[in-house]
Amino acid sequence: MFSRARKTPIAEWWWTVDKPLLAALMLLMTCGMVMSFAASPAVAERLGLSPWHFVIRHALFIIPTIGVLIATSFLTHRQARVAAIAGLAVSIVLLWATLRFGVEVKGARRWLSFAGQSLQPSEFVKPFFAVIGAWLFAESMKRRDMPARILATGLMGLIVGALLLQPDIGQTALVLATWAALLFLSGISWLLIFALAFVGVGLLFGAYMFFPHFARRIDTFINPEGGGNTYQIDKALASLLEGGWFGRGPGESLASKAIPDAHADYVFSAAAGEFGILFCLVLVGLIGFIVVRALVGAQAQSSLFARLAASTLAIQFAMQCGINLAVNLNLVPPKGMTLPFVSYGGTSMIAIAFAMGLVLSLTRARPEERMTTGLPAYRSAMVAAE
Repeated sequence: MFSRARKTPIAEWWWTVDKPLLAALMLLMTCGMVMSFAASPAVAERLGLSPWHFVIRHALFIIPTIGVLIATSFLTHRQARVAAIAGLAVSIVLLWATLRFGVEVKGARRWLSFAGQSLQPSEFVKPFFAVIGAWLFAESMKRRDMPARILATGLMGLIVGALLLQPDIGQTALVLATWAALLFLSGISWLLIFALAFVGVGLLFGAYMFFPHFARRIDTFINPEGGGNTYQIDKALASLLEGGWFGRGPGESLASKAIPDAHADYVFSAAAGEFGILFCLVLVGLIGFIVVRALVGAQAQSSLFARLAASTLAIQFAMQCGINLAVNLNLVPPKGMTLPFVSYGGTSMIAIAFAMGLVLSLTRARPEERMTTGLPAYRSAMVAAE
């Protein structure tokens, strides 16, 4: 099946896919499953559910997650674009439909319910937009007469508009950061970079002024003694300190048992209490390896589209991980954002599987799509864009 002499699709995939990156992604999913066993039973019991409720559901989510990851990695560049176009169109429709038909939770409409199952369209919008944005930016670098960047910016505005109306400031920031990453990777002047940074600060100030829940989180973060609800972050920090270097053991951390979202947004803090800081450092190192490996693989591609898309998806993955870890360490205000492949959440896991499956697809060692002499294609495109 995996013989080099046999030209089967599976054999070709096996000998061209980035196996260290694939193995690292599988290992990250394994860490997530281990953490589900350790942290989620206490959460389930507090909710009056079976202790193994979230463990079973997490295991069931992993099955389609692996399937999506592997299946997506088989796609050609053209198939990846077609899938992303269709996915983005459906996701944007569902994103706007959420405003009318979504389930309201704490004043926000971010979820759609289908046959008892919840779906968060914004999770799928991010990777689809990264791929289509990369395609449009790549075309604009090849042909100056194409308004591709304007189209990408228009799509970004359509997505951000729906996200702000939900409202979801965190996902809005990720979509804007994805668009900014595409701008940076496609080549822009330092003047425009500073201008965008100034605009970003202005957007944060605007969010503070017009979104009361966002303002409360900022105020509580700056002044924890001011009366805001800091229970969850206090317990998360206690779990980080309680575990020491090697942790108290699976299910033994007292603080992690009291974290309401120990299986989801605060799984990193729960991991520190259960398995220790050393385990958390290994987890961070694994995430770093995935990001660096994906970026290096992206830069080896001769296709400008593949290089931009794979790099942007890797950056998007890194940003989501970074935000989650920063929240757990109380470096930024709390934001409901999962740790990819580790936190509980079916929508997030499958959406990230699609994103990283595309990275595996775009960085496969196809002889006709890899560079043979440095970066000539990239330099030609950059010269044309100037």
